[in-house]
Formats: sequence, structure tokens, C-alpha cells
Amino acid sequence: MRATRVPYLEPIVGAAWWTVGAAALDAGLGTVVLAAGLGVTALLVMALRSRYGSGDPLPRGGRGRFLRLLGVTAALVAVAGTVLGRFSWGELAVPVAAAMIGVALMVLSSQLDERSLIALGGALMVLGAAGALFALSTVGGLYPQGMVGLVAGALFWLTSAHRTGLLAEARYRVRR
Repeated sequence: MRATRVPYLEPIVGAAWWTVGAAALDAGLGTVVLAAGLGVTALLVMALRSRYGSGDPLPRGGRGRFLRLLGVTAALVAVAGTVLGRFSWGELAVPVAAAMIGVALMVLSSQLDERSLIALGGALMVLGAAGALFALSTVGGLYPQGMVGLVAGALFWLTSAHRTGLLAEARYRVRR
């Protein structure tokens, strides 16, 4: 079993993205989709808790760097959402947030020494660009918010399962 730092990062962020995506759906379907996503998050967190506990500590000074990156990214996302909403471009807020978080994940990958976060960051930037195109060519929030939120949540969960070894373990059990 490989040592893992911050094992709950992706499931929790994935749940947040899934919630954003489910909010764009109709009330009944959105509730069911949200409940399913929260169930997936709970299963992932329980599996990771039994394997890793609270995870390996970050290197010296790593916690402060991690929290600064988290705070700066959250502030930039909030400011971008506010500015876009002020200029009547509010439908771009979710895709722009996805791209910003993708950049933050690429920076975080060097701190956690995880290459999978680079792939996730790149995928989020592409997803943000696609969501922005949908936002500019369609009416409503289903594509820019729903598609980006649900796909981003699923990508975070998949990356979590890969990074922590849950996918490798599942493949091994299926082959046995």
C-alpha cells in the first residue's frame, strides 16, 4: 500500500462539484443525482479512512503552502464569479472556476508529488473551455453548470480512486 498525502482531497472536492452540477437539474432528478453523488463520496471516504486514516503528513511547510493555495484559489473563484455576474456573464462562472481549479491542481501536483493531479488539472481546464463554449452558445445553466459540475465531480472521484490505489485493488480482485 502506497503512502498517500491528503487522501480526502479529491472525494470532498468531487462532492462539491457534483453538488454544483446537480443544482442545474430539475428538482426531482437533481435530488436523486445529488443523493447518488453523496453516496459515492461517502463510500470513497469510508474506503480511504479504513486504508489510510488521516493520511501521511505533508513535508515541513507543506501545510501552510497547501492552505495558501486553497485560499488564493477560492478567493479567485469568488472574485471571478462576482465580476462575471456583474457584467452579465454569470453563465461563465462555473466553467471559469473549473479552469482556475485545474491550474491550482497543476501547482498542487508538485507539492504532493502526484502526476495524476496534472492530468486532472488539464482535464478540468479542457472541461472549463468546453463549458464556456456551451455557455456562450446555449440558453440556461444545464450545459455550463450541469455538465461541467457533474463531469468534474466524476473526474475527481476517479482520480481519487486511482491516486489512492482503490482502482488497482478493484482490478486485482476482478482478475482473481
